[in-house]
Amino acid sequence: MKLNRNIFTALFAILFWQLGLQAQDQKRIEIVYGGFLEFKEAEAPGLKVMTRDDSGQVHVIHEGVDMWCDQANLYSNENFVEAYGNVRMKQGDTINMNAKYVEYSGKTKLAFASGDVVLTEPNSTLTTDTLFFDRVKQQSFYKSGGRVVRDSSGTITSNIGRYYMNSKKYQFVNEVVLVNPDYTINTNQLDFYSETGHAYLFGPSTIVTSESKTYCERGFYDTEQKTGYGMKNTKIEYDYRVFEGDSMYFDNNRNFASATNNIKVTDTTNKSVIKGHYAEIYKAKDSVFITKRALAITVQENDSIYMHADTLMVTGKPEKRITRAFRNAKFYKSDMSGKADSVHVNHATGLTELINLKRLSSQDPFAKSRDPVIWNLENQMTGDTIHIKSNPETEKLDSLLVFENAFIVSKDTLSENGYNQIKGKTLVGLFDEQNNLKQVDIDKNAESIFYARNENNELFGIDKARSGSISVFFEEGAISQFIRYKQPDAITTPESQFPKNSRLLRGFVWRDDERPKSVEDLFNDDPPLELPVIQGLDEYVPQEKFFDDDMLKRIEKAETDSNQKTPNKTDKPMIGQQPSKVSRNIPKEVLDKKALQTEDGNKPTLEKDNN
Repeated sequence: MKLNRNIFTALFAILFWQLGLQAQDQKRIEIVYGGFLEFKEAEAPGLKVMTRDDSGQVHVIHEGVDMWCDQANLYSNENFVEAYGNVRMKQGDTINMNAKYVEYSGKTKLAFASGDVVLTEPNSTLTTDTLFFDRVKQQSFYKSGGRVVRDSSGTITSNIGRYYMNSKKYQFVNEVVLVNPDYTINTNQLDFYSETGHAYLFGPSTIVTSESKTYCERGFYDTEQKTGYGMKNTKIEYDYRVFEGDSMYFDNNRNFASATNNIKVTDTTNKSVIKGHYAEIYKAKDSVFITKRALAITVQENDSIYMHADTLMVTGKPEKRITRAFRNAKFYKSDMSGKADSVHVNHATGLTELINLKRLSSQDPFAKSRDPVIWNLENQMTGDTIHIKSNPETEKLDSLLVFENAFIVSKDTLSENGYNQIKGKTLVGLFDEQNNLKQVDIDKNAESIFYARNENNELFGIDKARSGSISVFFEEGAISQFIRYKQPDAITTPESQFPKNSRLLRGFVWRDDERPKSVEDLFNDDPPLELPVIQGLDEYVPQEKFFDDDMLKRIEKAETDSNQKTPNKTDKPMIGQQPSKVSRNIPKEVLDKKALQTEDGNKPTLEKDNN
């Protein structure tokens, strides 16, 4: 039955007054403007069909929610409304939703929207095909794919999404992608706060920029500042470097990253690895700083070189790479090891410098232990500064130079406390193809003590001499021949007649107990290391169900109340009931009461270590 316009105005006033009285007690859905009104009691008790007219759309309200549409079916007995065509739903001043179709229950306060659904709040816009909106919990949910746009952060898409209105938090699950002009994030789950642009990543996740690729399995990213943390299995790739660590901070504006605990920096071009427990890397400056049991490994075909110091710094592009080791620097390879206050390596030229910076007083009892020292087979070489020259292409040792206070010592293996010794101002050593010393030249004020033996290895005397210079030749690490130049003054004395207090040259120090004989020995005199405990994001554990028991009880109660009041009601649309032609898009999980899990609306806790 249709009413003409004059009669409708009077009836509508009476109807509005009656509904207003009922709403005071029952909080009924109220009609603000109904347009053309039809009563269809025969189809369903209390059914009223409202259609927009030239004055505007149909307008209904319920407890702070306004809804406008082109046509609405209001089931007054059920406190339920269906809205069709250009539907707009508004909650307060912050939440707006547009869709082709919406059904809403005043009893359960659960809304279902479908068809080009758009949900907007002050900081973002959500679009999807179907959306559930629970006003009791102030949460919305989609499971058929959706997209959220936040201007400064970018566009986020996912298969499943939830929005917590009180905390202004989105939770995206399954094939989540955040696209920004400057970066792209792919993850399994993303918790996103629309007010701040803060994103929390769970599961295998990547952040890709034009300069880097960051991977983590638990992390945080500030989409505004483009900074973040990785808390589990974090890895950053900068061109030819791969940076890994337990806890990692990264700033994509500066291409900077720092990490704490179990750090590894791999250089894929130079085949080198640096390890430690605190590091910083600057891509723009091609530099890496690392400390706390810092170890640099240069991978060579036959024999890798290991270098340790309190602090390591690697700078420069691959073709101009420099490695610096500061404070108590040591290195080890099977045929040579060394130690110094500091080490400087120029990988392009193959020059390694061992230096004592002489920062401390000469009275310092540890000054000698910082003087550069090299061990090659059975030979120990010391001096104020030592340079080692190698071929950067073949990785073969070429020569070494000792500047000032040069000293070379080897123990005489057949005597208890006998040492072969040579000292002078400078030393030049040459290596053979096996990286063993084959010749050493000592120049200026050369002094020597040799334990002289015959072809049967029998000691026949101790040779002590002075000369302008001396050349020593080696075979398999042992002295095979020596030649003195420029006014040599030498004497060989039987061991029994050689004074014991004269058997060591002035400045002699035997430092074999400092010699690294394995990679582990590089750390022998390091202080105990206590790694900080990393505090960060907990593992993601679902704590709440969107279609939970509370919601299902509300739906069941609405059905019970409805059945008691209208026992002969028709199969009208009702969220939670068996689907009719207009509610067929309701997920089967609701009908079967199977839970879809989600996390609560609380913001994750993120703490970083103090380093």
